[in-house]
Parts: sequence; C-alpha cells; structure tokens
Amino acid sequence: MELLRCENIGKVYGTGDGQTVALKDVSFSVEKGEFVSIIGASGSGKSTLLHIIGGVDKPTSGKVFINGVDIHAQSEDKLAIFRRRHIGLIYQFYNLLPELNVDENIVLTHMLDGRKPDRDRLDSIVEYLGLTERRTHLPSELSGGQQQRASIGRALFCNPELVLADEPTGNLDRKNSAEIVELLKESNRMYGQTLILITHDENIALQADRIIYMEDGGIIKDERIRVAELGGCN
Repeated sequence: MELLRCENIGKVYGTGDGQTVALKDVSFSVEKGEFVSIIGASGSGKSTLLHIIGGVDKPTSGKVFINGVDIHAQSEDKLAIFRRRHIGLIYQFYNLLPELNVDENIVLTHMLDGRKPDRDRLDSIVEYLGLTERRTHLPSELSGGQQQRASIGRALFCNPELVLADEPTGNLDRKNSAEIVELLKESNRMYGQTLILITHDENIALQADRIIYMEDGGIIKDERIRVAELGGCN
C-alpha cells in the first residue's frame, strides 16, 4: 500500500541572478513500512526534499501526498496539525528544548496537539530507548547519543505513519551512530512505521530496503536493496 507519493517536486530559492534551483522535477513513491535511504553529496537537494515531504518547507512546484492527502494544499494551521499527528521528524542537531527534561521533550509534540500523554506508552518508549535513568535530565546533562535518542522518542511517541530522519548520526561517533541506526531499524520493524533517512554515508544507506541517489537536485538512481516487510501494526 502506498503511503507517500511525490509528484514532480521542484524547489527554487531566490530570483534572477541570485536564483538557486534546489530540486528539479522529483517524483517517487514509498510503500507503507518501507525503509528508504536518500543519499547524496552536500547540496544535492536531499535535505530540501525531506523538509518538503515533512511539511516544514513548501515546494515551488509539484505535490506531496501522504495517505492520499495533498499536504501542501492545506492551510498552515491544518498542515501543522497533520504534521504533528502523522509525521515524526528527527534532526541532526536534536532540536530538544533546553529547559525541558527527557520526558517533557518526548511528549512535547503530543502536548502541543492538546492531547494527554499516554504514560504507559511513554514508559515503554523511554525503556526502549535506554533512557530510563535519564528521563528527568535536561538536554545539557545528556551525551550526544542520549540527546538523539530523546529526539527519536519525540518522533515516535505520537505513533506517526511516516518517520523522517535528516542525517541523524551526523554529530555522533561511530558507536553511537551504529546504535541510533539500529534503533531506527528496530522501530521500522516493530511499529511498521515507514522510515526515510537522509545520509551521505553509504554504509548507513545500505542498511535500508531501498536507496534513492540524488545529485544536483534530481534523482539519478533508485534501487531496491532487499524486499521490505511491508505492513505491520500502527
């Protein structure tokens, strides 16, 4: 079953002589439960594409459908609600609020949506992420790997259909990078969540079901590495 469809996505920044073409006519689809890596050099357009899929940036042209919803056809308010309920975002720089502890950062998006956090789910996710002994700590009291785990917890807590990870291991050492990738792979398997991971590291990309290669704002190759176990619970 198709979860995501991008149709002829284009993105241009600036005008005239200062114009930069970030994306050119990008089209592809992703099935529910797939783990897809998007790989490319800096400036290839991969992060811009991820931000457009995640609804935090708008395309200049083209459409993004998630579960059949044209997300950029919605008002800003409706798109914000849709994003909180259906998309989990994980960034390279963690984006944790410094004044909130681990538990508070994990449930933040849920609280912004006006919903009461499920304490049992929170306990389960904190344990799954290995943060049980750190849940009352502030981000400044955590290692880089622990901060990224909390960021993953925030992305997973609302049980989104689609998880988008933008260079999630970019600030981590080899050991923590391997652990974070394993956590994301396990989440993809356990919860049936569709995972799209941006990386410049081919060793990480090769752990996905499928790799999309980008260069100069376009897709130059799209290849399947293994057959994904599609479906699963949500």
